[in-house]
Amino acid sequence: MKIVIFGLSISSSWGNGHATLWRGLCNALINRGHSIVFFERDVPYYAGIHRDFTELNGGELVLYPDWPGTVASAKRHLSDADVGLVTSYCPDAIPAADLILSSRAPLRVFYDLDTPITLSRLQAGEQVAYIDPVRGLSDFDLVLSYTGGEALSELRTRLGAKLVAPLYGSVDPNVHRPAAAVDEFRADISYLGTYAEDRQETLENLFIATARQMPNRRFLIGGAQYPQDFPWTNNIFFVRHIPPDMHASFYCSSPVTLNVTRRAMAAMGYCPSGRLFEAAACGVAIATDAWEGLNHFYEPGEEILVCRTSDDVVDAMNMPPDRLARIALAARRRTLDSHTADHRATELEAILSSAYSRCRDTVLAVER
Repeated sequence: MKIVIFGLSISSSWGNGHATLWRGLCNALINRGHSIVFFERDVPYYAGIHRDFTELNGGELVLYPDWPGTVASAKRHLSDADVGLVTSYCPDAIPAADLILSSRAPLRVFYDLDTPITLSRLQAGEQVAYIDPVRGLSDFDLVLSYTGGEALSELRTRLGAKLVAPLYGSVDPNVHRPAAAVDEFRADISYLGTYAEDRQETLENLFIATARQMPNRRFLIGGAQYPQDFPWTNNIFFVRHIPPDMHASFYCSSPVTLNVTRRAMAAMGYCPSGRLFEAAACGVAIATDAWEGLNHFYEPGEEILVCRTSDDVVDAMNMPPDRLARIALAARRRTLDSHTADHRATELEAILSSAYSRCRDTVLAVER
């Protein structure tokens, strides 16, 4: 298939999780013989020092300055595409969707990588910039969602999606795998994530409160966009932005790493963060907040440690090293068996094939 994608960013992992996911998924699809074209607006925020990916090997990365300047190229690529796909938070999502929907691409797809955020904003009476406020998602042949469970029904009822399927996050095991510890990242527990206000309460309960309970242990945060008034303690250390090729070293420099889910995603459930799969693939024991559907991805107590309070995190950090190692190994095996980019590429092929058959049957029924 030729798949033309209009997304937020694949070229910069700074402050967003889309890039790492797309890199792994696009590489897996290309390795399976598909043709990938990724359109990304060349915004100043992601350019320069924030751009850590410049070439999609075997595919085409189109960095464009503005939408009018890329319409001709987009039309040309869509003219022989099998799939036209636009994502949440694409800065030109609505005009890109219009172009896809008016094209001859057999499958017109929307991929919401931020479904709980989308639905929570709609619930609050807000508009989202990447979905047409009148048509919603009703014109697309297929809507993919990073989130499963109840979110799939909500996409149908609230936004009119006709056909919905989950396409969860994944990891590229060639990038995220066991690595040697790095002195700069050594800690008793780490947390990797961009600052987000709706993660802050959980981060304070599980990480900062634990740091206060254990003043003689070393805590490390890696990420971007942390405000000056963040409640640091003397034993919490900080590394500003960790590029994807350093994630493995970051994770592997502590015996335990913490996963914190954004509030809307935790409330809706069935929404594992990309960081969760990354850390598991690196063979590090994970402590995580609790959310519905977690056991669909990892077995609590055996492959992952569920923490509801700082005391739970203290218990995780005080576990014998051999038990932490067993849990980490079990999570890595589960990840390699079920959650790699190649697994998701295979799932996507099946979803697209099924959607194409459904669209074809609908057309034939109308023609008759």
